[in-house]
Amino acid sequence: MKIGIVCYPTFGGSGVVATELGLGLADKGHDVHFITYKRPVRLTSFHANVYFHEVTAMDYPLFEYTPYETSLASKLVDVIRYEKLDLLHVHYAIPHAAVAYMAKQILKSYGINIPVVTTLHGTDITLVGNDHSFAPVVEFSINESDGVTAVSEQLRQETLNTFKITKDIRVIYNFIDFSRFRKTNKDHFRKAIAPDGEKILVHISNFRKVKRVEDVIHVFDKVSKKVKSKLLMIGDGPERKHMEELCRTLNLCDEIRFLGKQEAVEELLAISDLFLLPSENESFGLVALEAMACEVPVISSNAGGLPEVNIDGVTGYLCDVGDVNGMAQRCIELLQDEESLAIFRKNAYNQAKMFDIKQVLPQYEEYYMQVLGR
Repeated sequence: MKIGIVCYPTFGGSGVVATELGLGLADKGHDVHFITYKRPVRLTSFHANVYFHEVTAMDYPLFEYTPYETSLASKLVDVIRYEKLDLLHVHYAIPHAAVAYMAKQILKSYGINIPVVTTLHGTDITLVGNDHSFAPVVEFSINESDGVTAVSEQLRQETLNTFKITKDIRVIYNFIDFSRFRKTNKDHFRKAIAPDGEKILVHISNFRKVKRVEDVIHVFDKVSKKVKSKLLMIGDGPERKHMEELCRTLNLCDEIRFLGKQEAVEELLAISDLFLLPSENESFGLVALEAMACEVPVISSNAGGLPEVNIDGVTGYLCDVGDVNGMAQRCIELLQDEESLAIFRKNAYNQAKMFDIKQVLPQYEEYYMQVLGR
């Protein structure tokens, strides 16, 4: 198949999943065309059967905002016409599903019918729950898609509860590539970060309020009083400055390292003992899955789709959103019991194997064929 993929080319989960999906499909012999405004962050080297089409939007003085959606629609029409794509897979309803509908209508004037699959990742649905000005467009775009998938059962149900959806929504979970995410020997990293044998906790996010990054710091503050430990804060975003100030207030600057955005997060997960994810909402929790693949148990909130990934009392623990004391206590229990920690590590890895890309890719291929009517 010749497949077009439209996504946000960023460090966020949707962009990562879209890119890894495309690379996996290319490895299986499909031609994959990424269409977005810059090269996706995980598309770092040459791959056979992979093509990148950059969308450029001209900045006219007439427009207060650059008309990216119009430029994207035009690029989609161009790529689909001349590369003869079989199917278009767009990630995120806003704005990609709506733009795909526009492109599809334009292509009909050329006698071309391009099936569109839309994957819902979370914010495109939960954002609308707070801003109903988007609702008509999102609802229409989903219903006009030829196929719709969601990354968790919880997200599927939330979508059905939020909108009047006439399309069937197929749940196809996010996935992990074990050729990349696995526990490896990085003891030299560990010794550099924890020279006195401290335990290492880690958090990865885009440092937005919904991630409740402040809870991570407060949990660690309580843990560090009971267990010698270090905290790695990976990522960047609007809350980082406030978190650095909080660390100074709590006198934790020597125990917490802000590492910014990292390409090779698997190398840091490989030396970690626990992963913290206290988010207010997570449609799936891809970073938690990446941690589990590296044999790192997860202490998380019970929000969104996280209970479908992190099994309470097995791969880690689930706590109510904002339950800093509960999360800290669970961390302390595991870090003080090496035997239990080892069991949780093994369980985390085994649970992650259920989301192996080798298991998920065939689900997408089968769904594509269904949408194409083959």
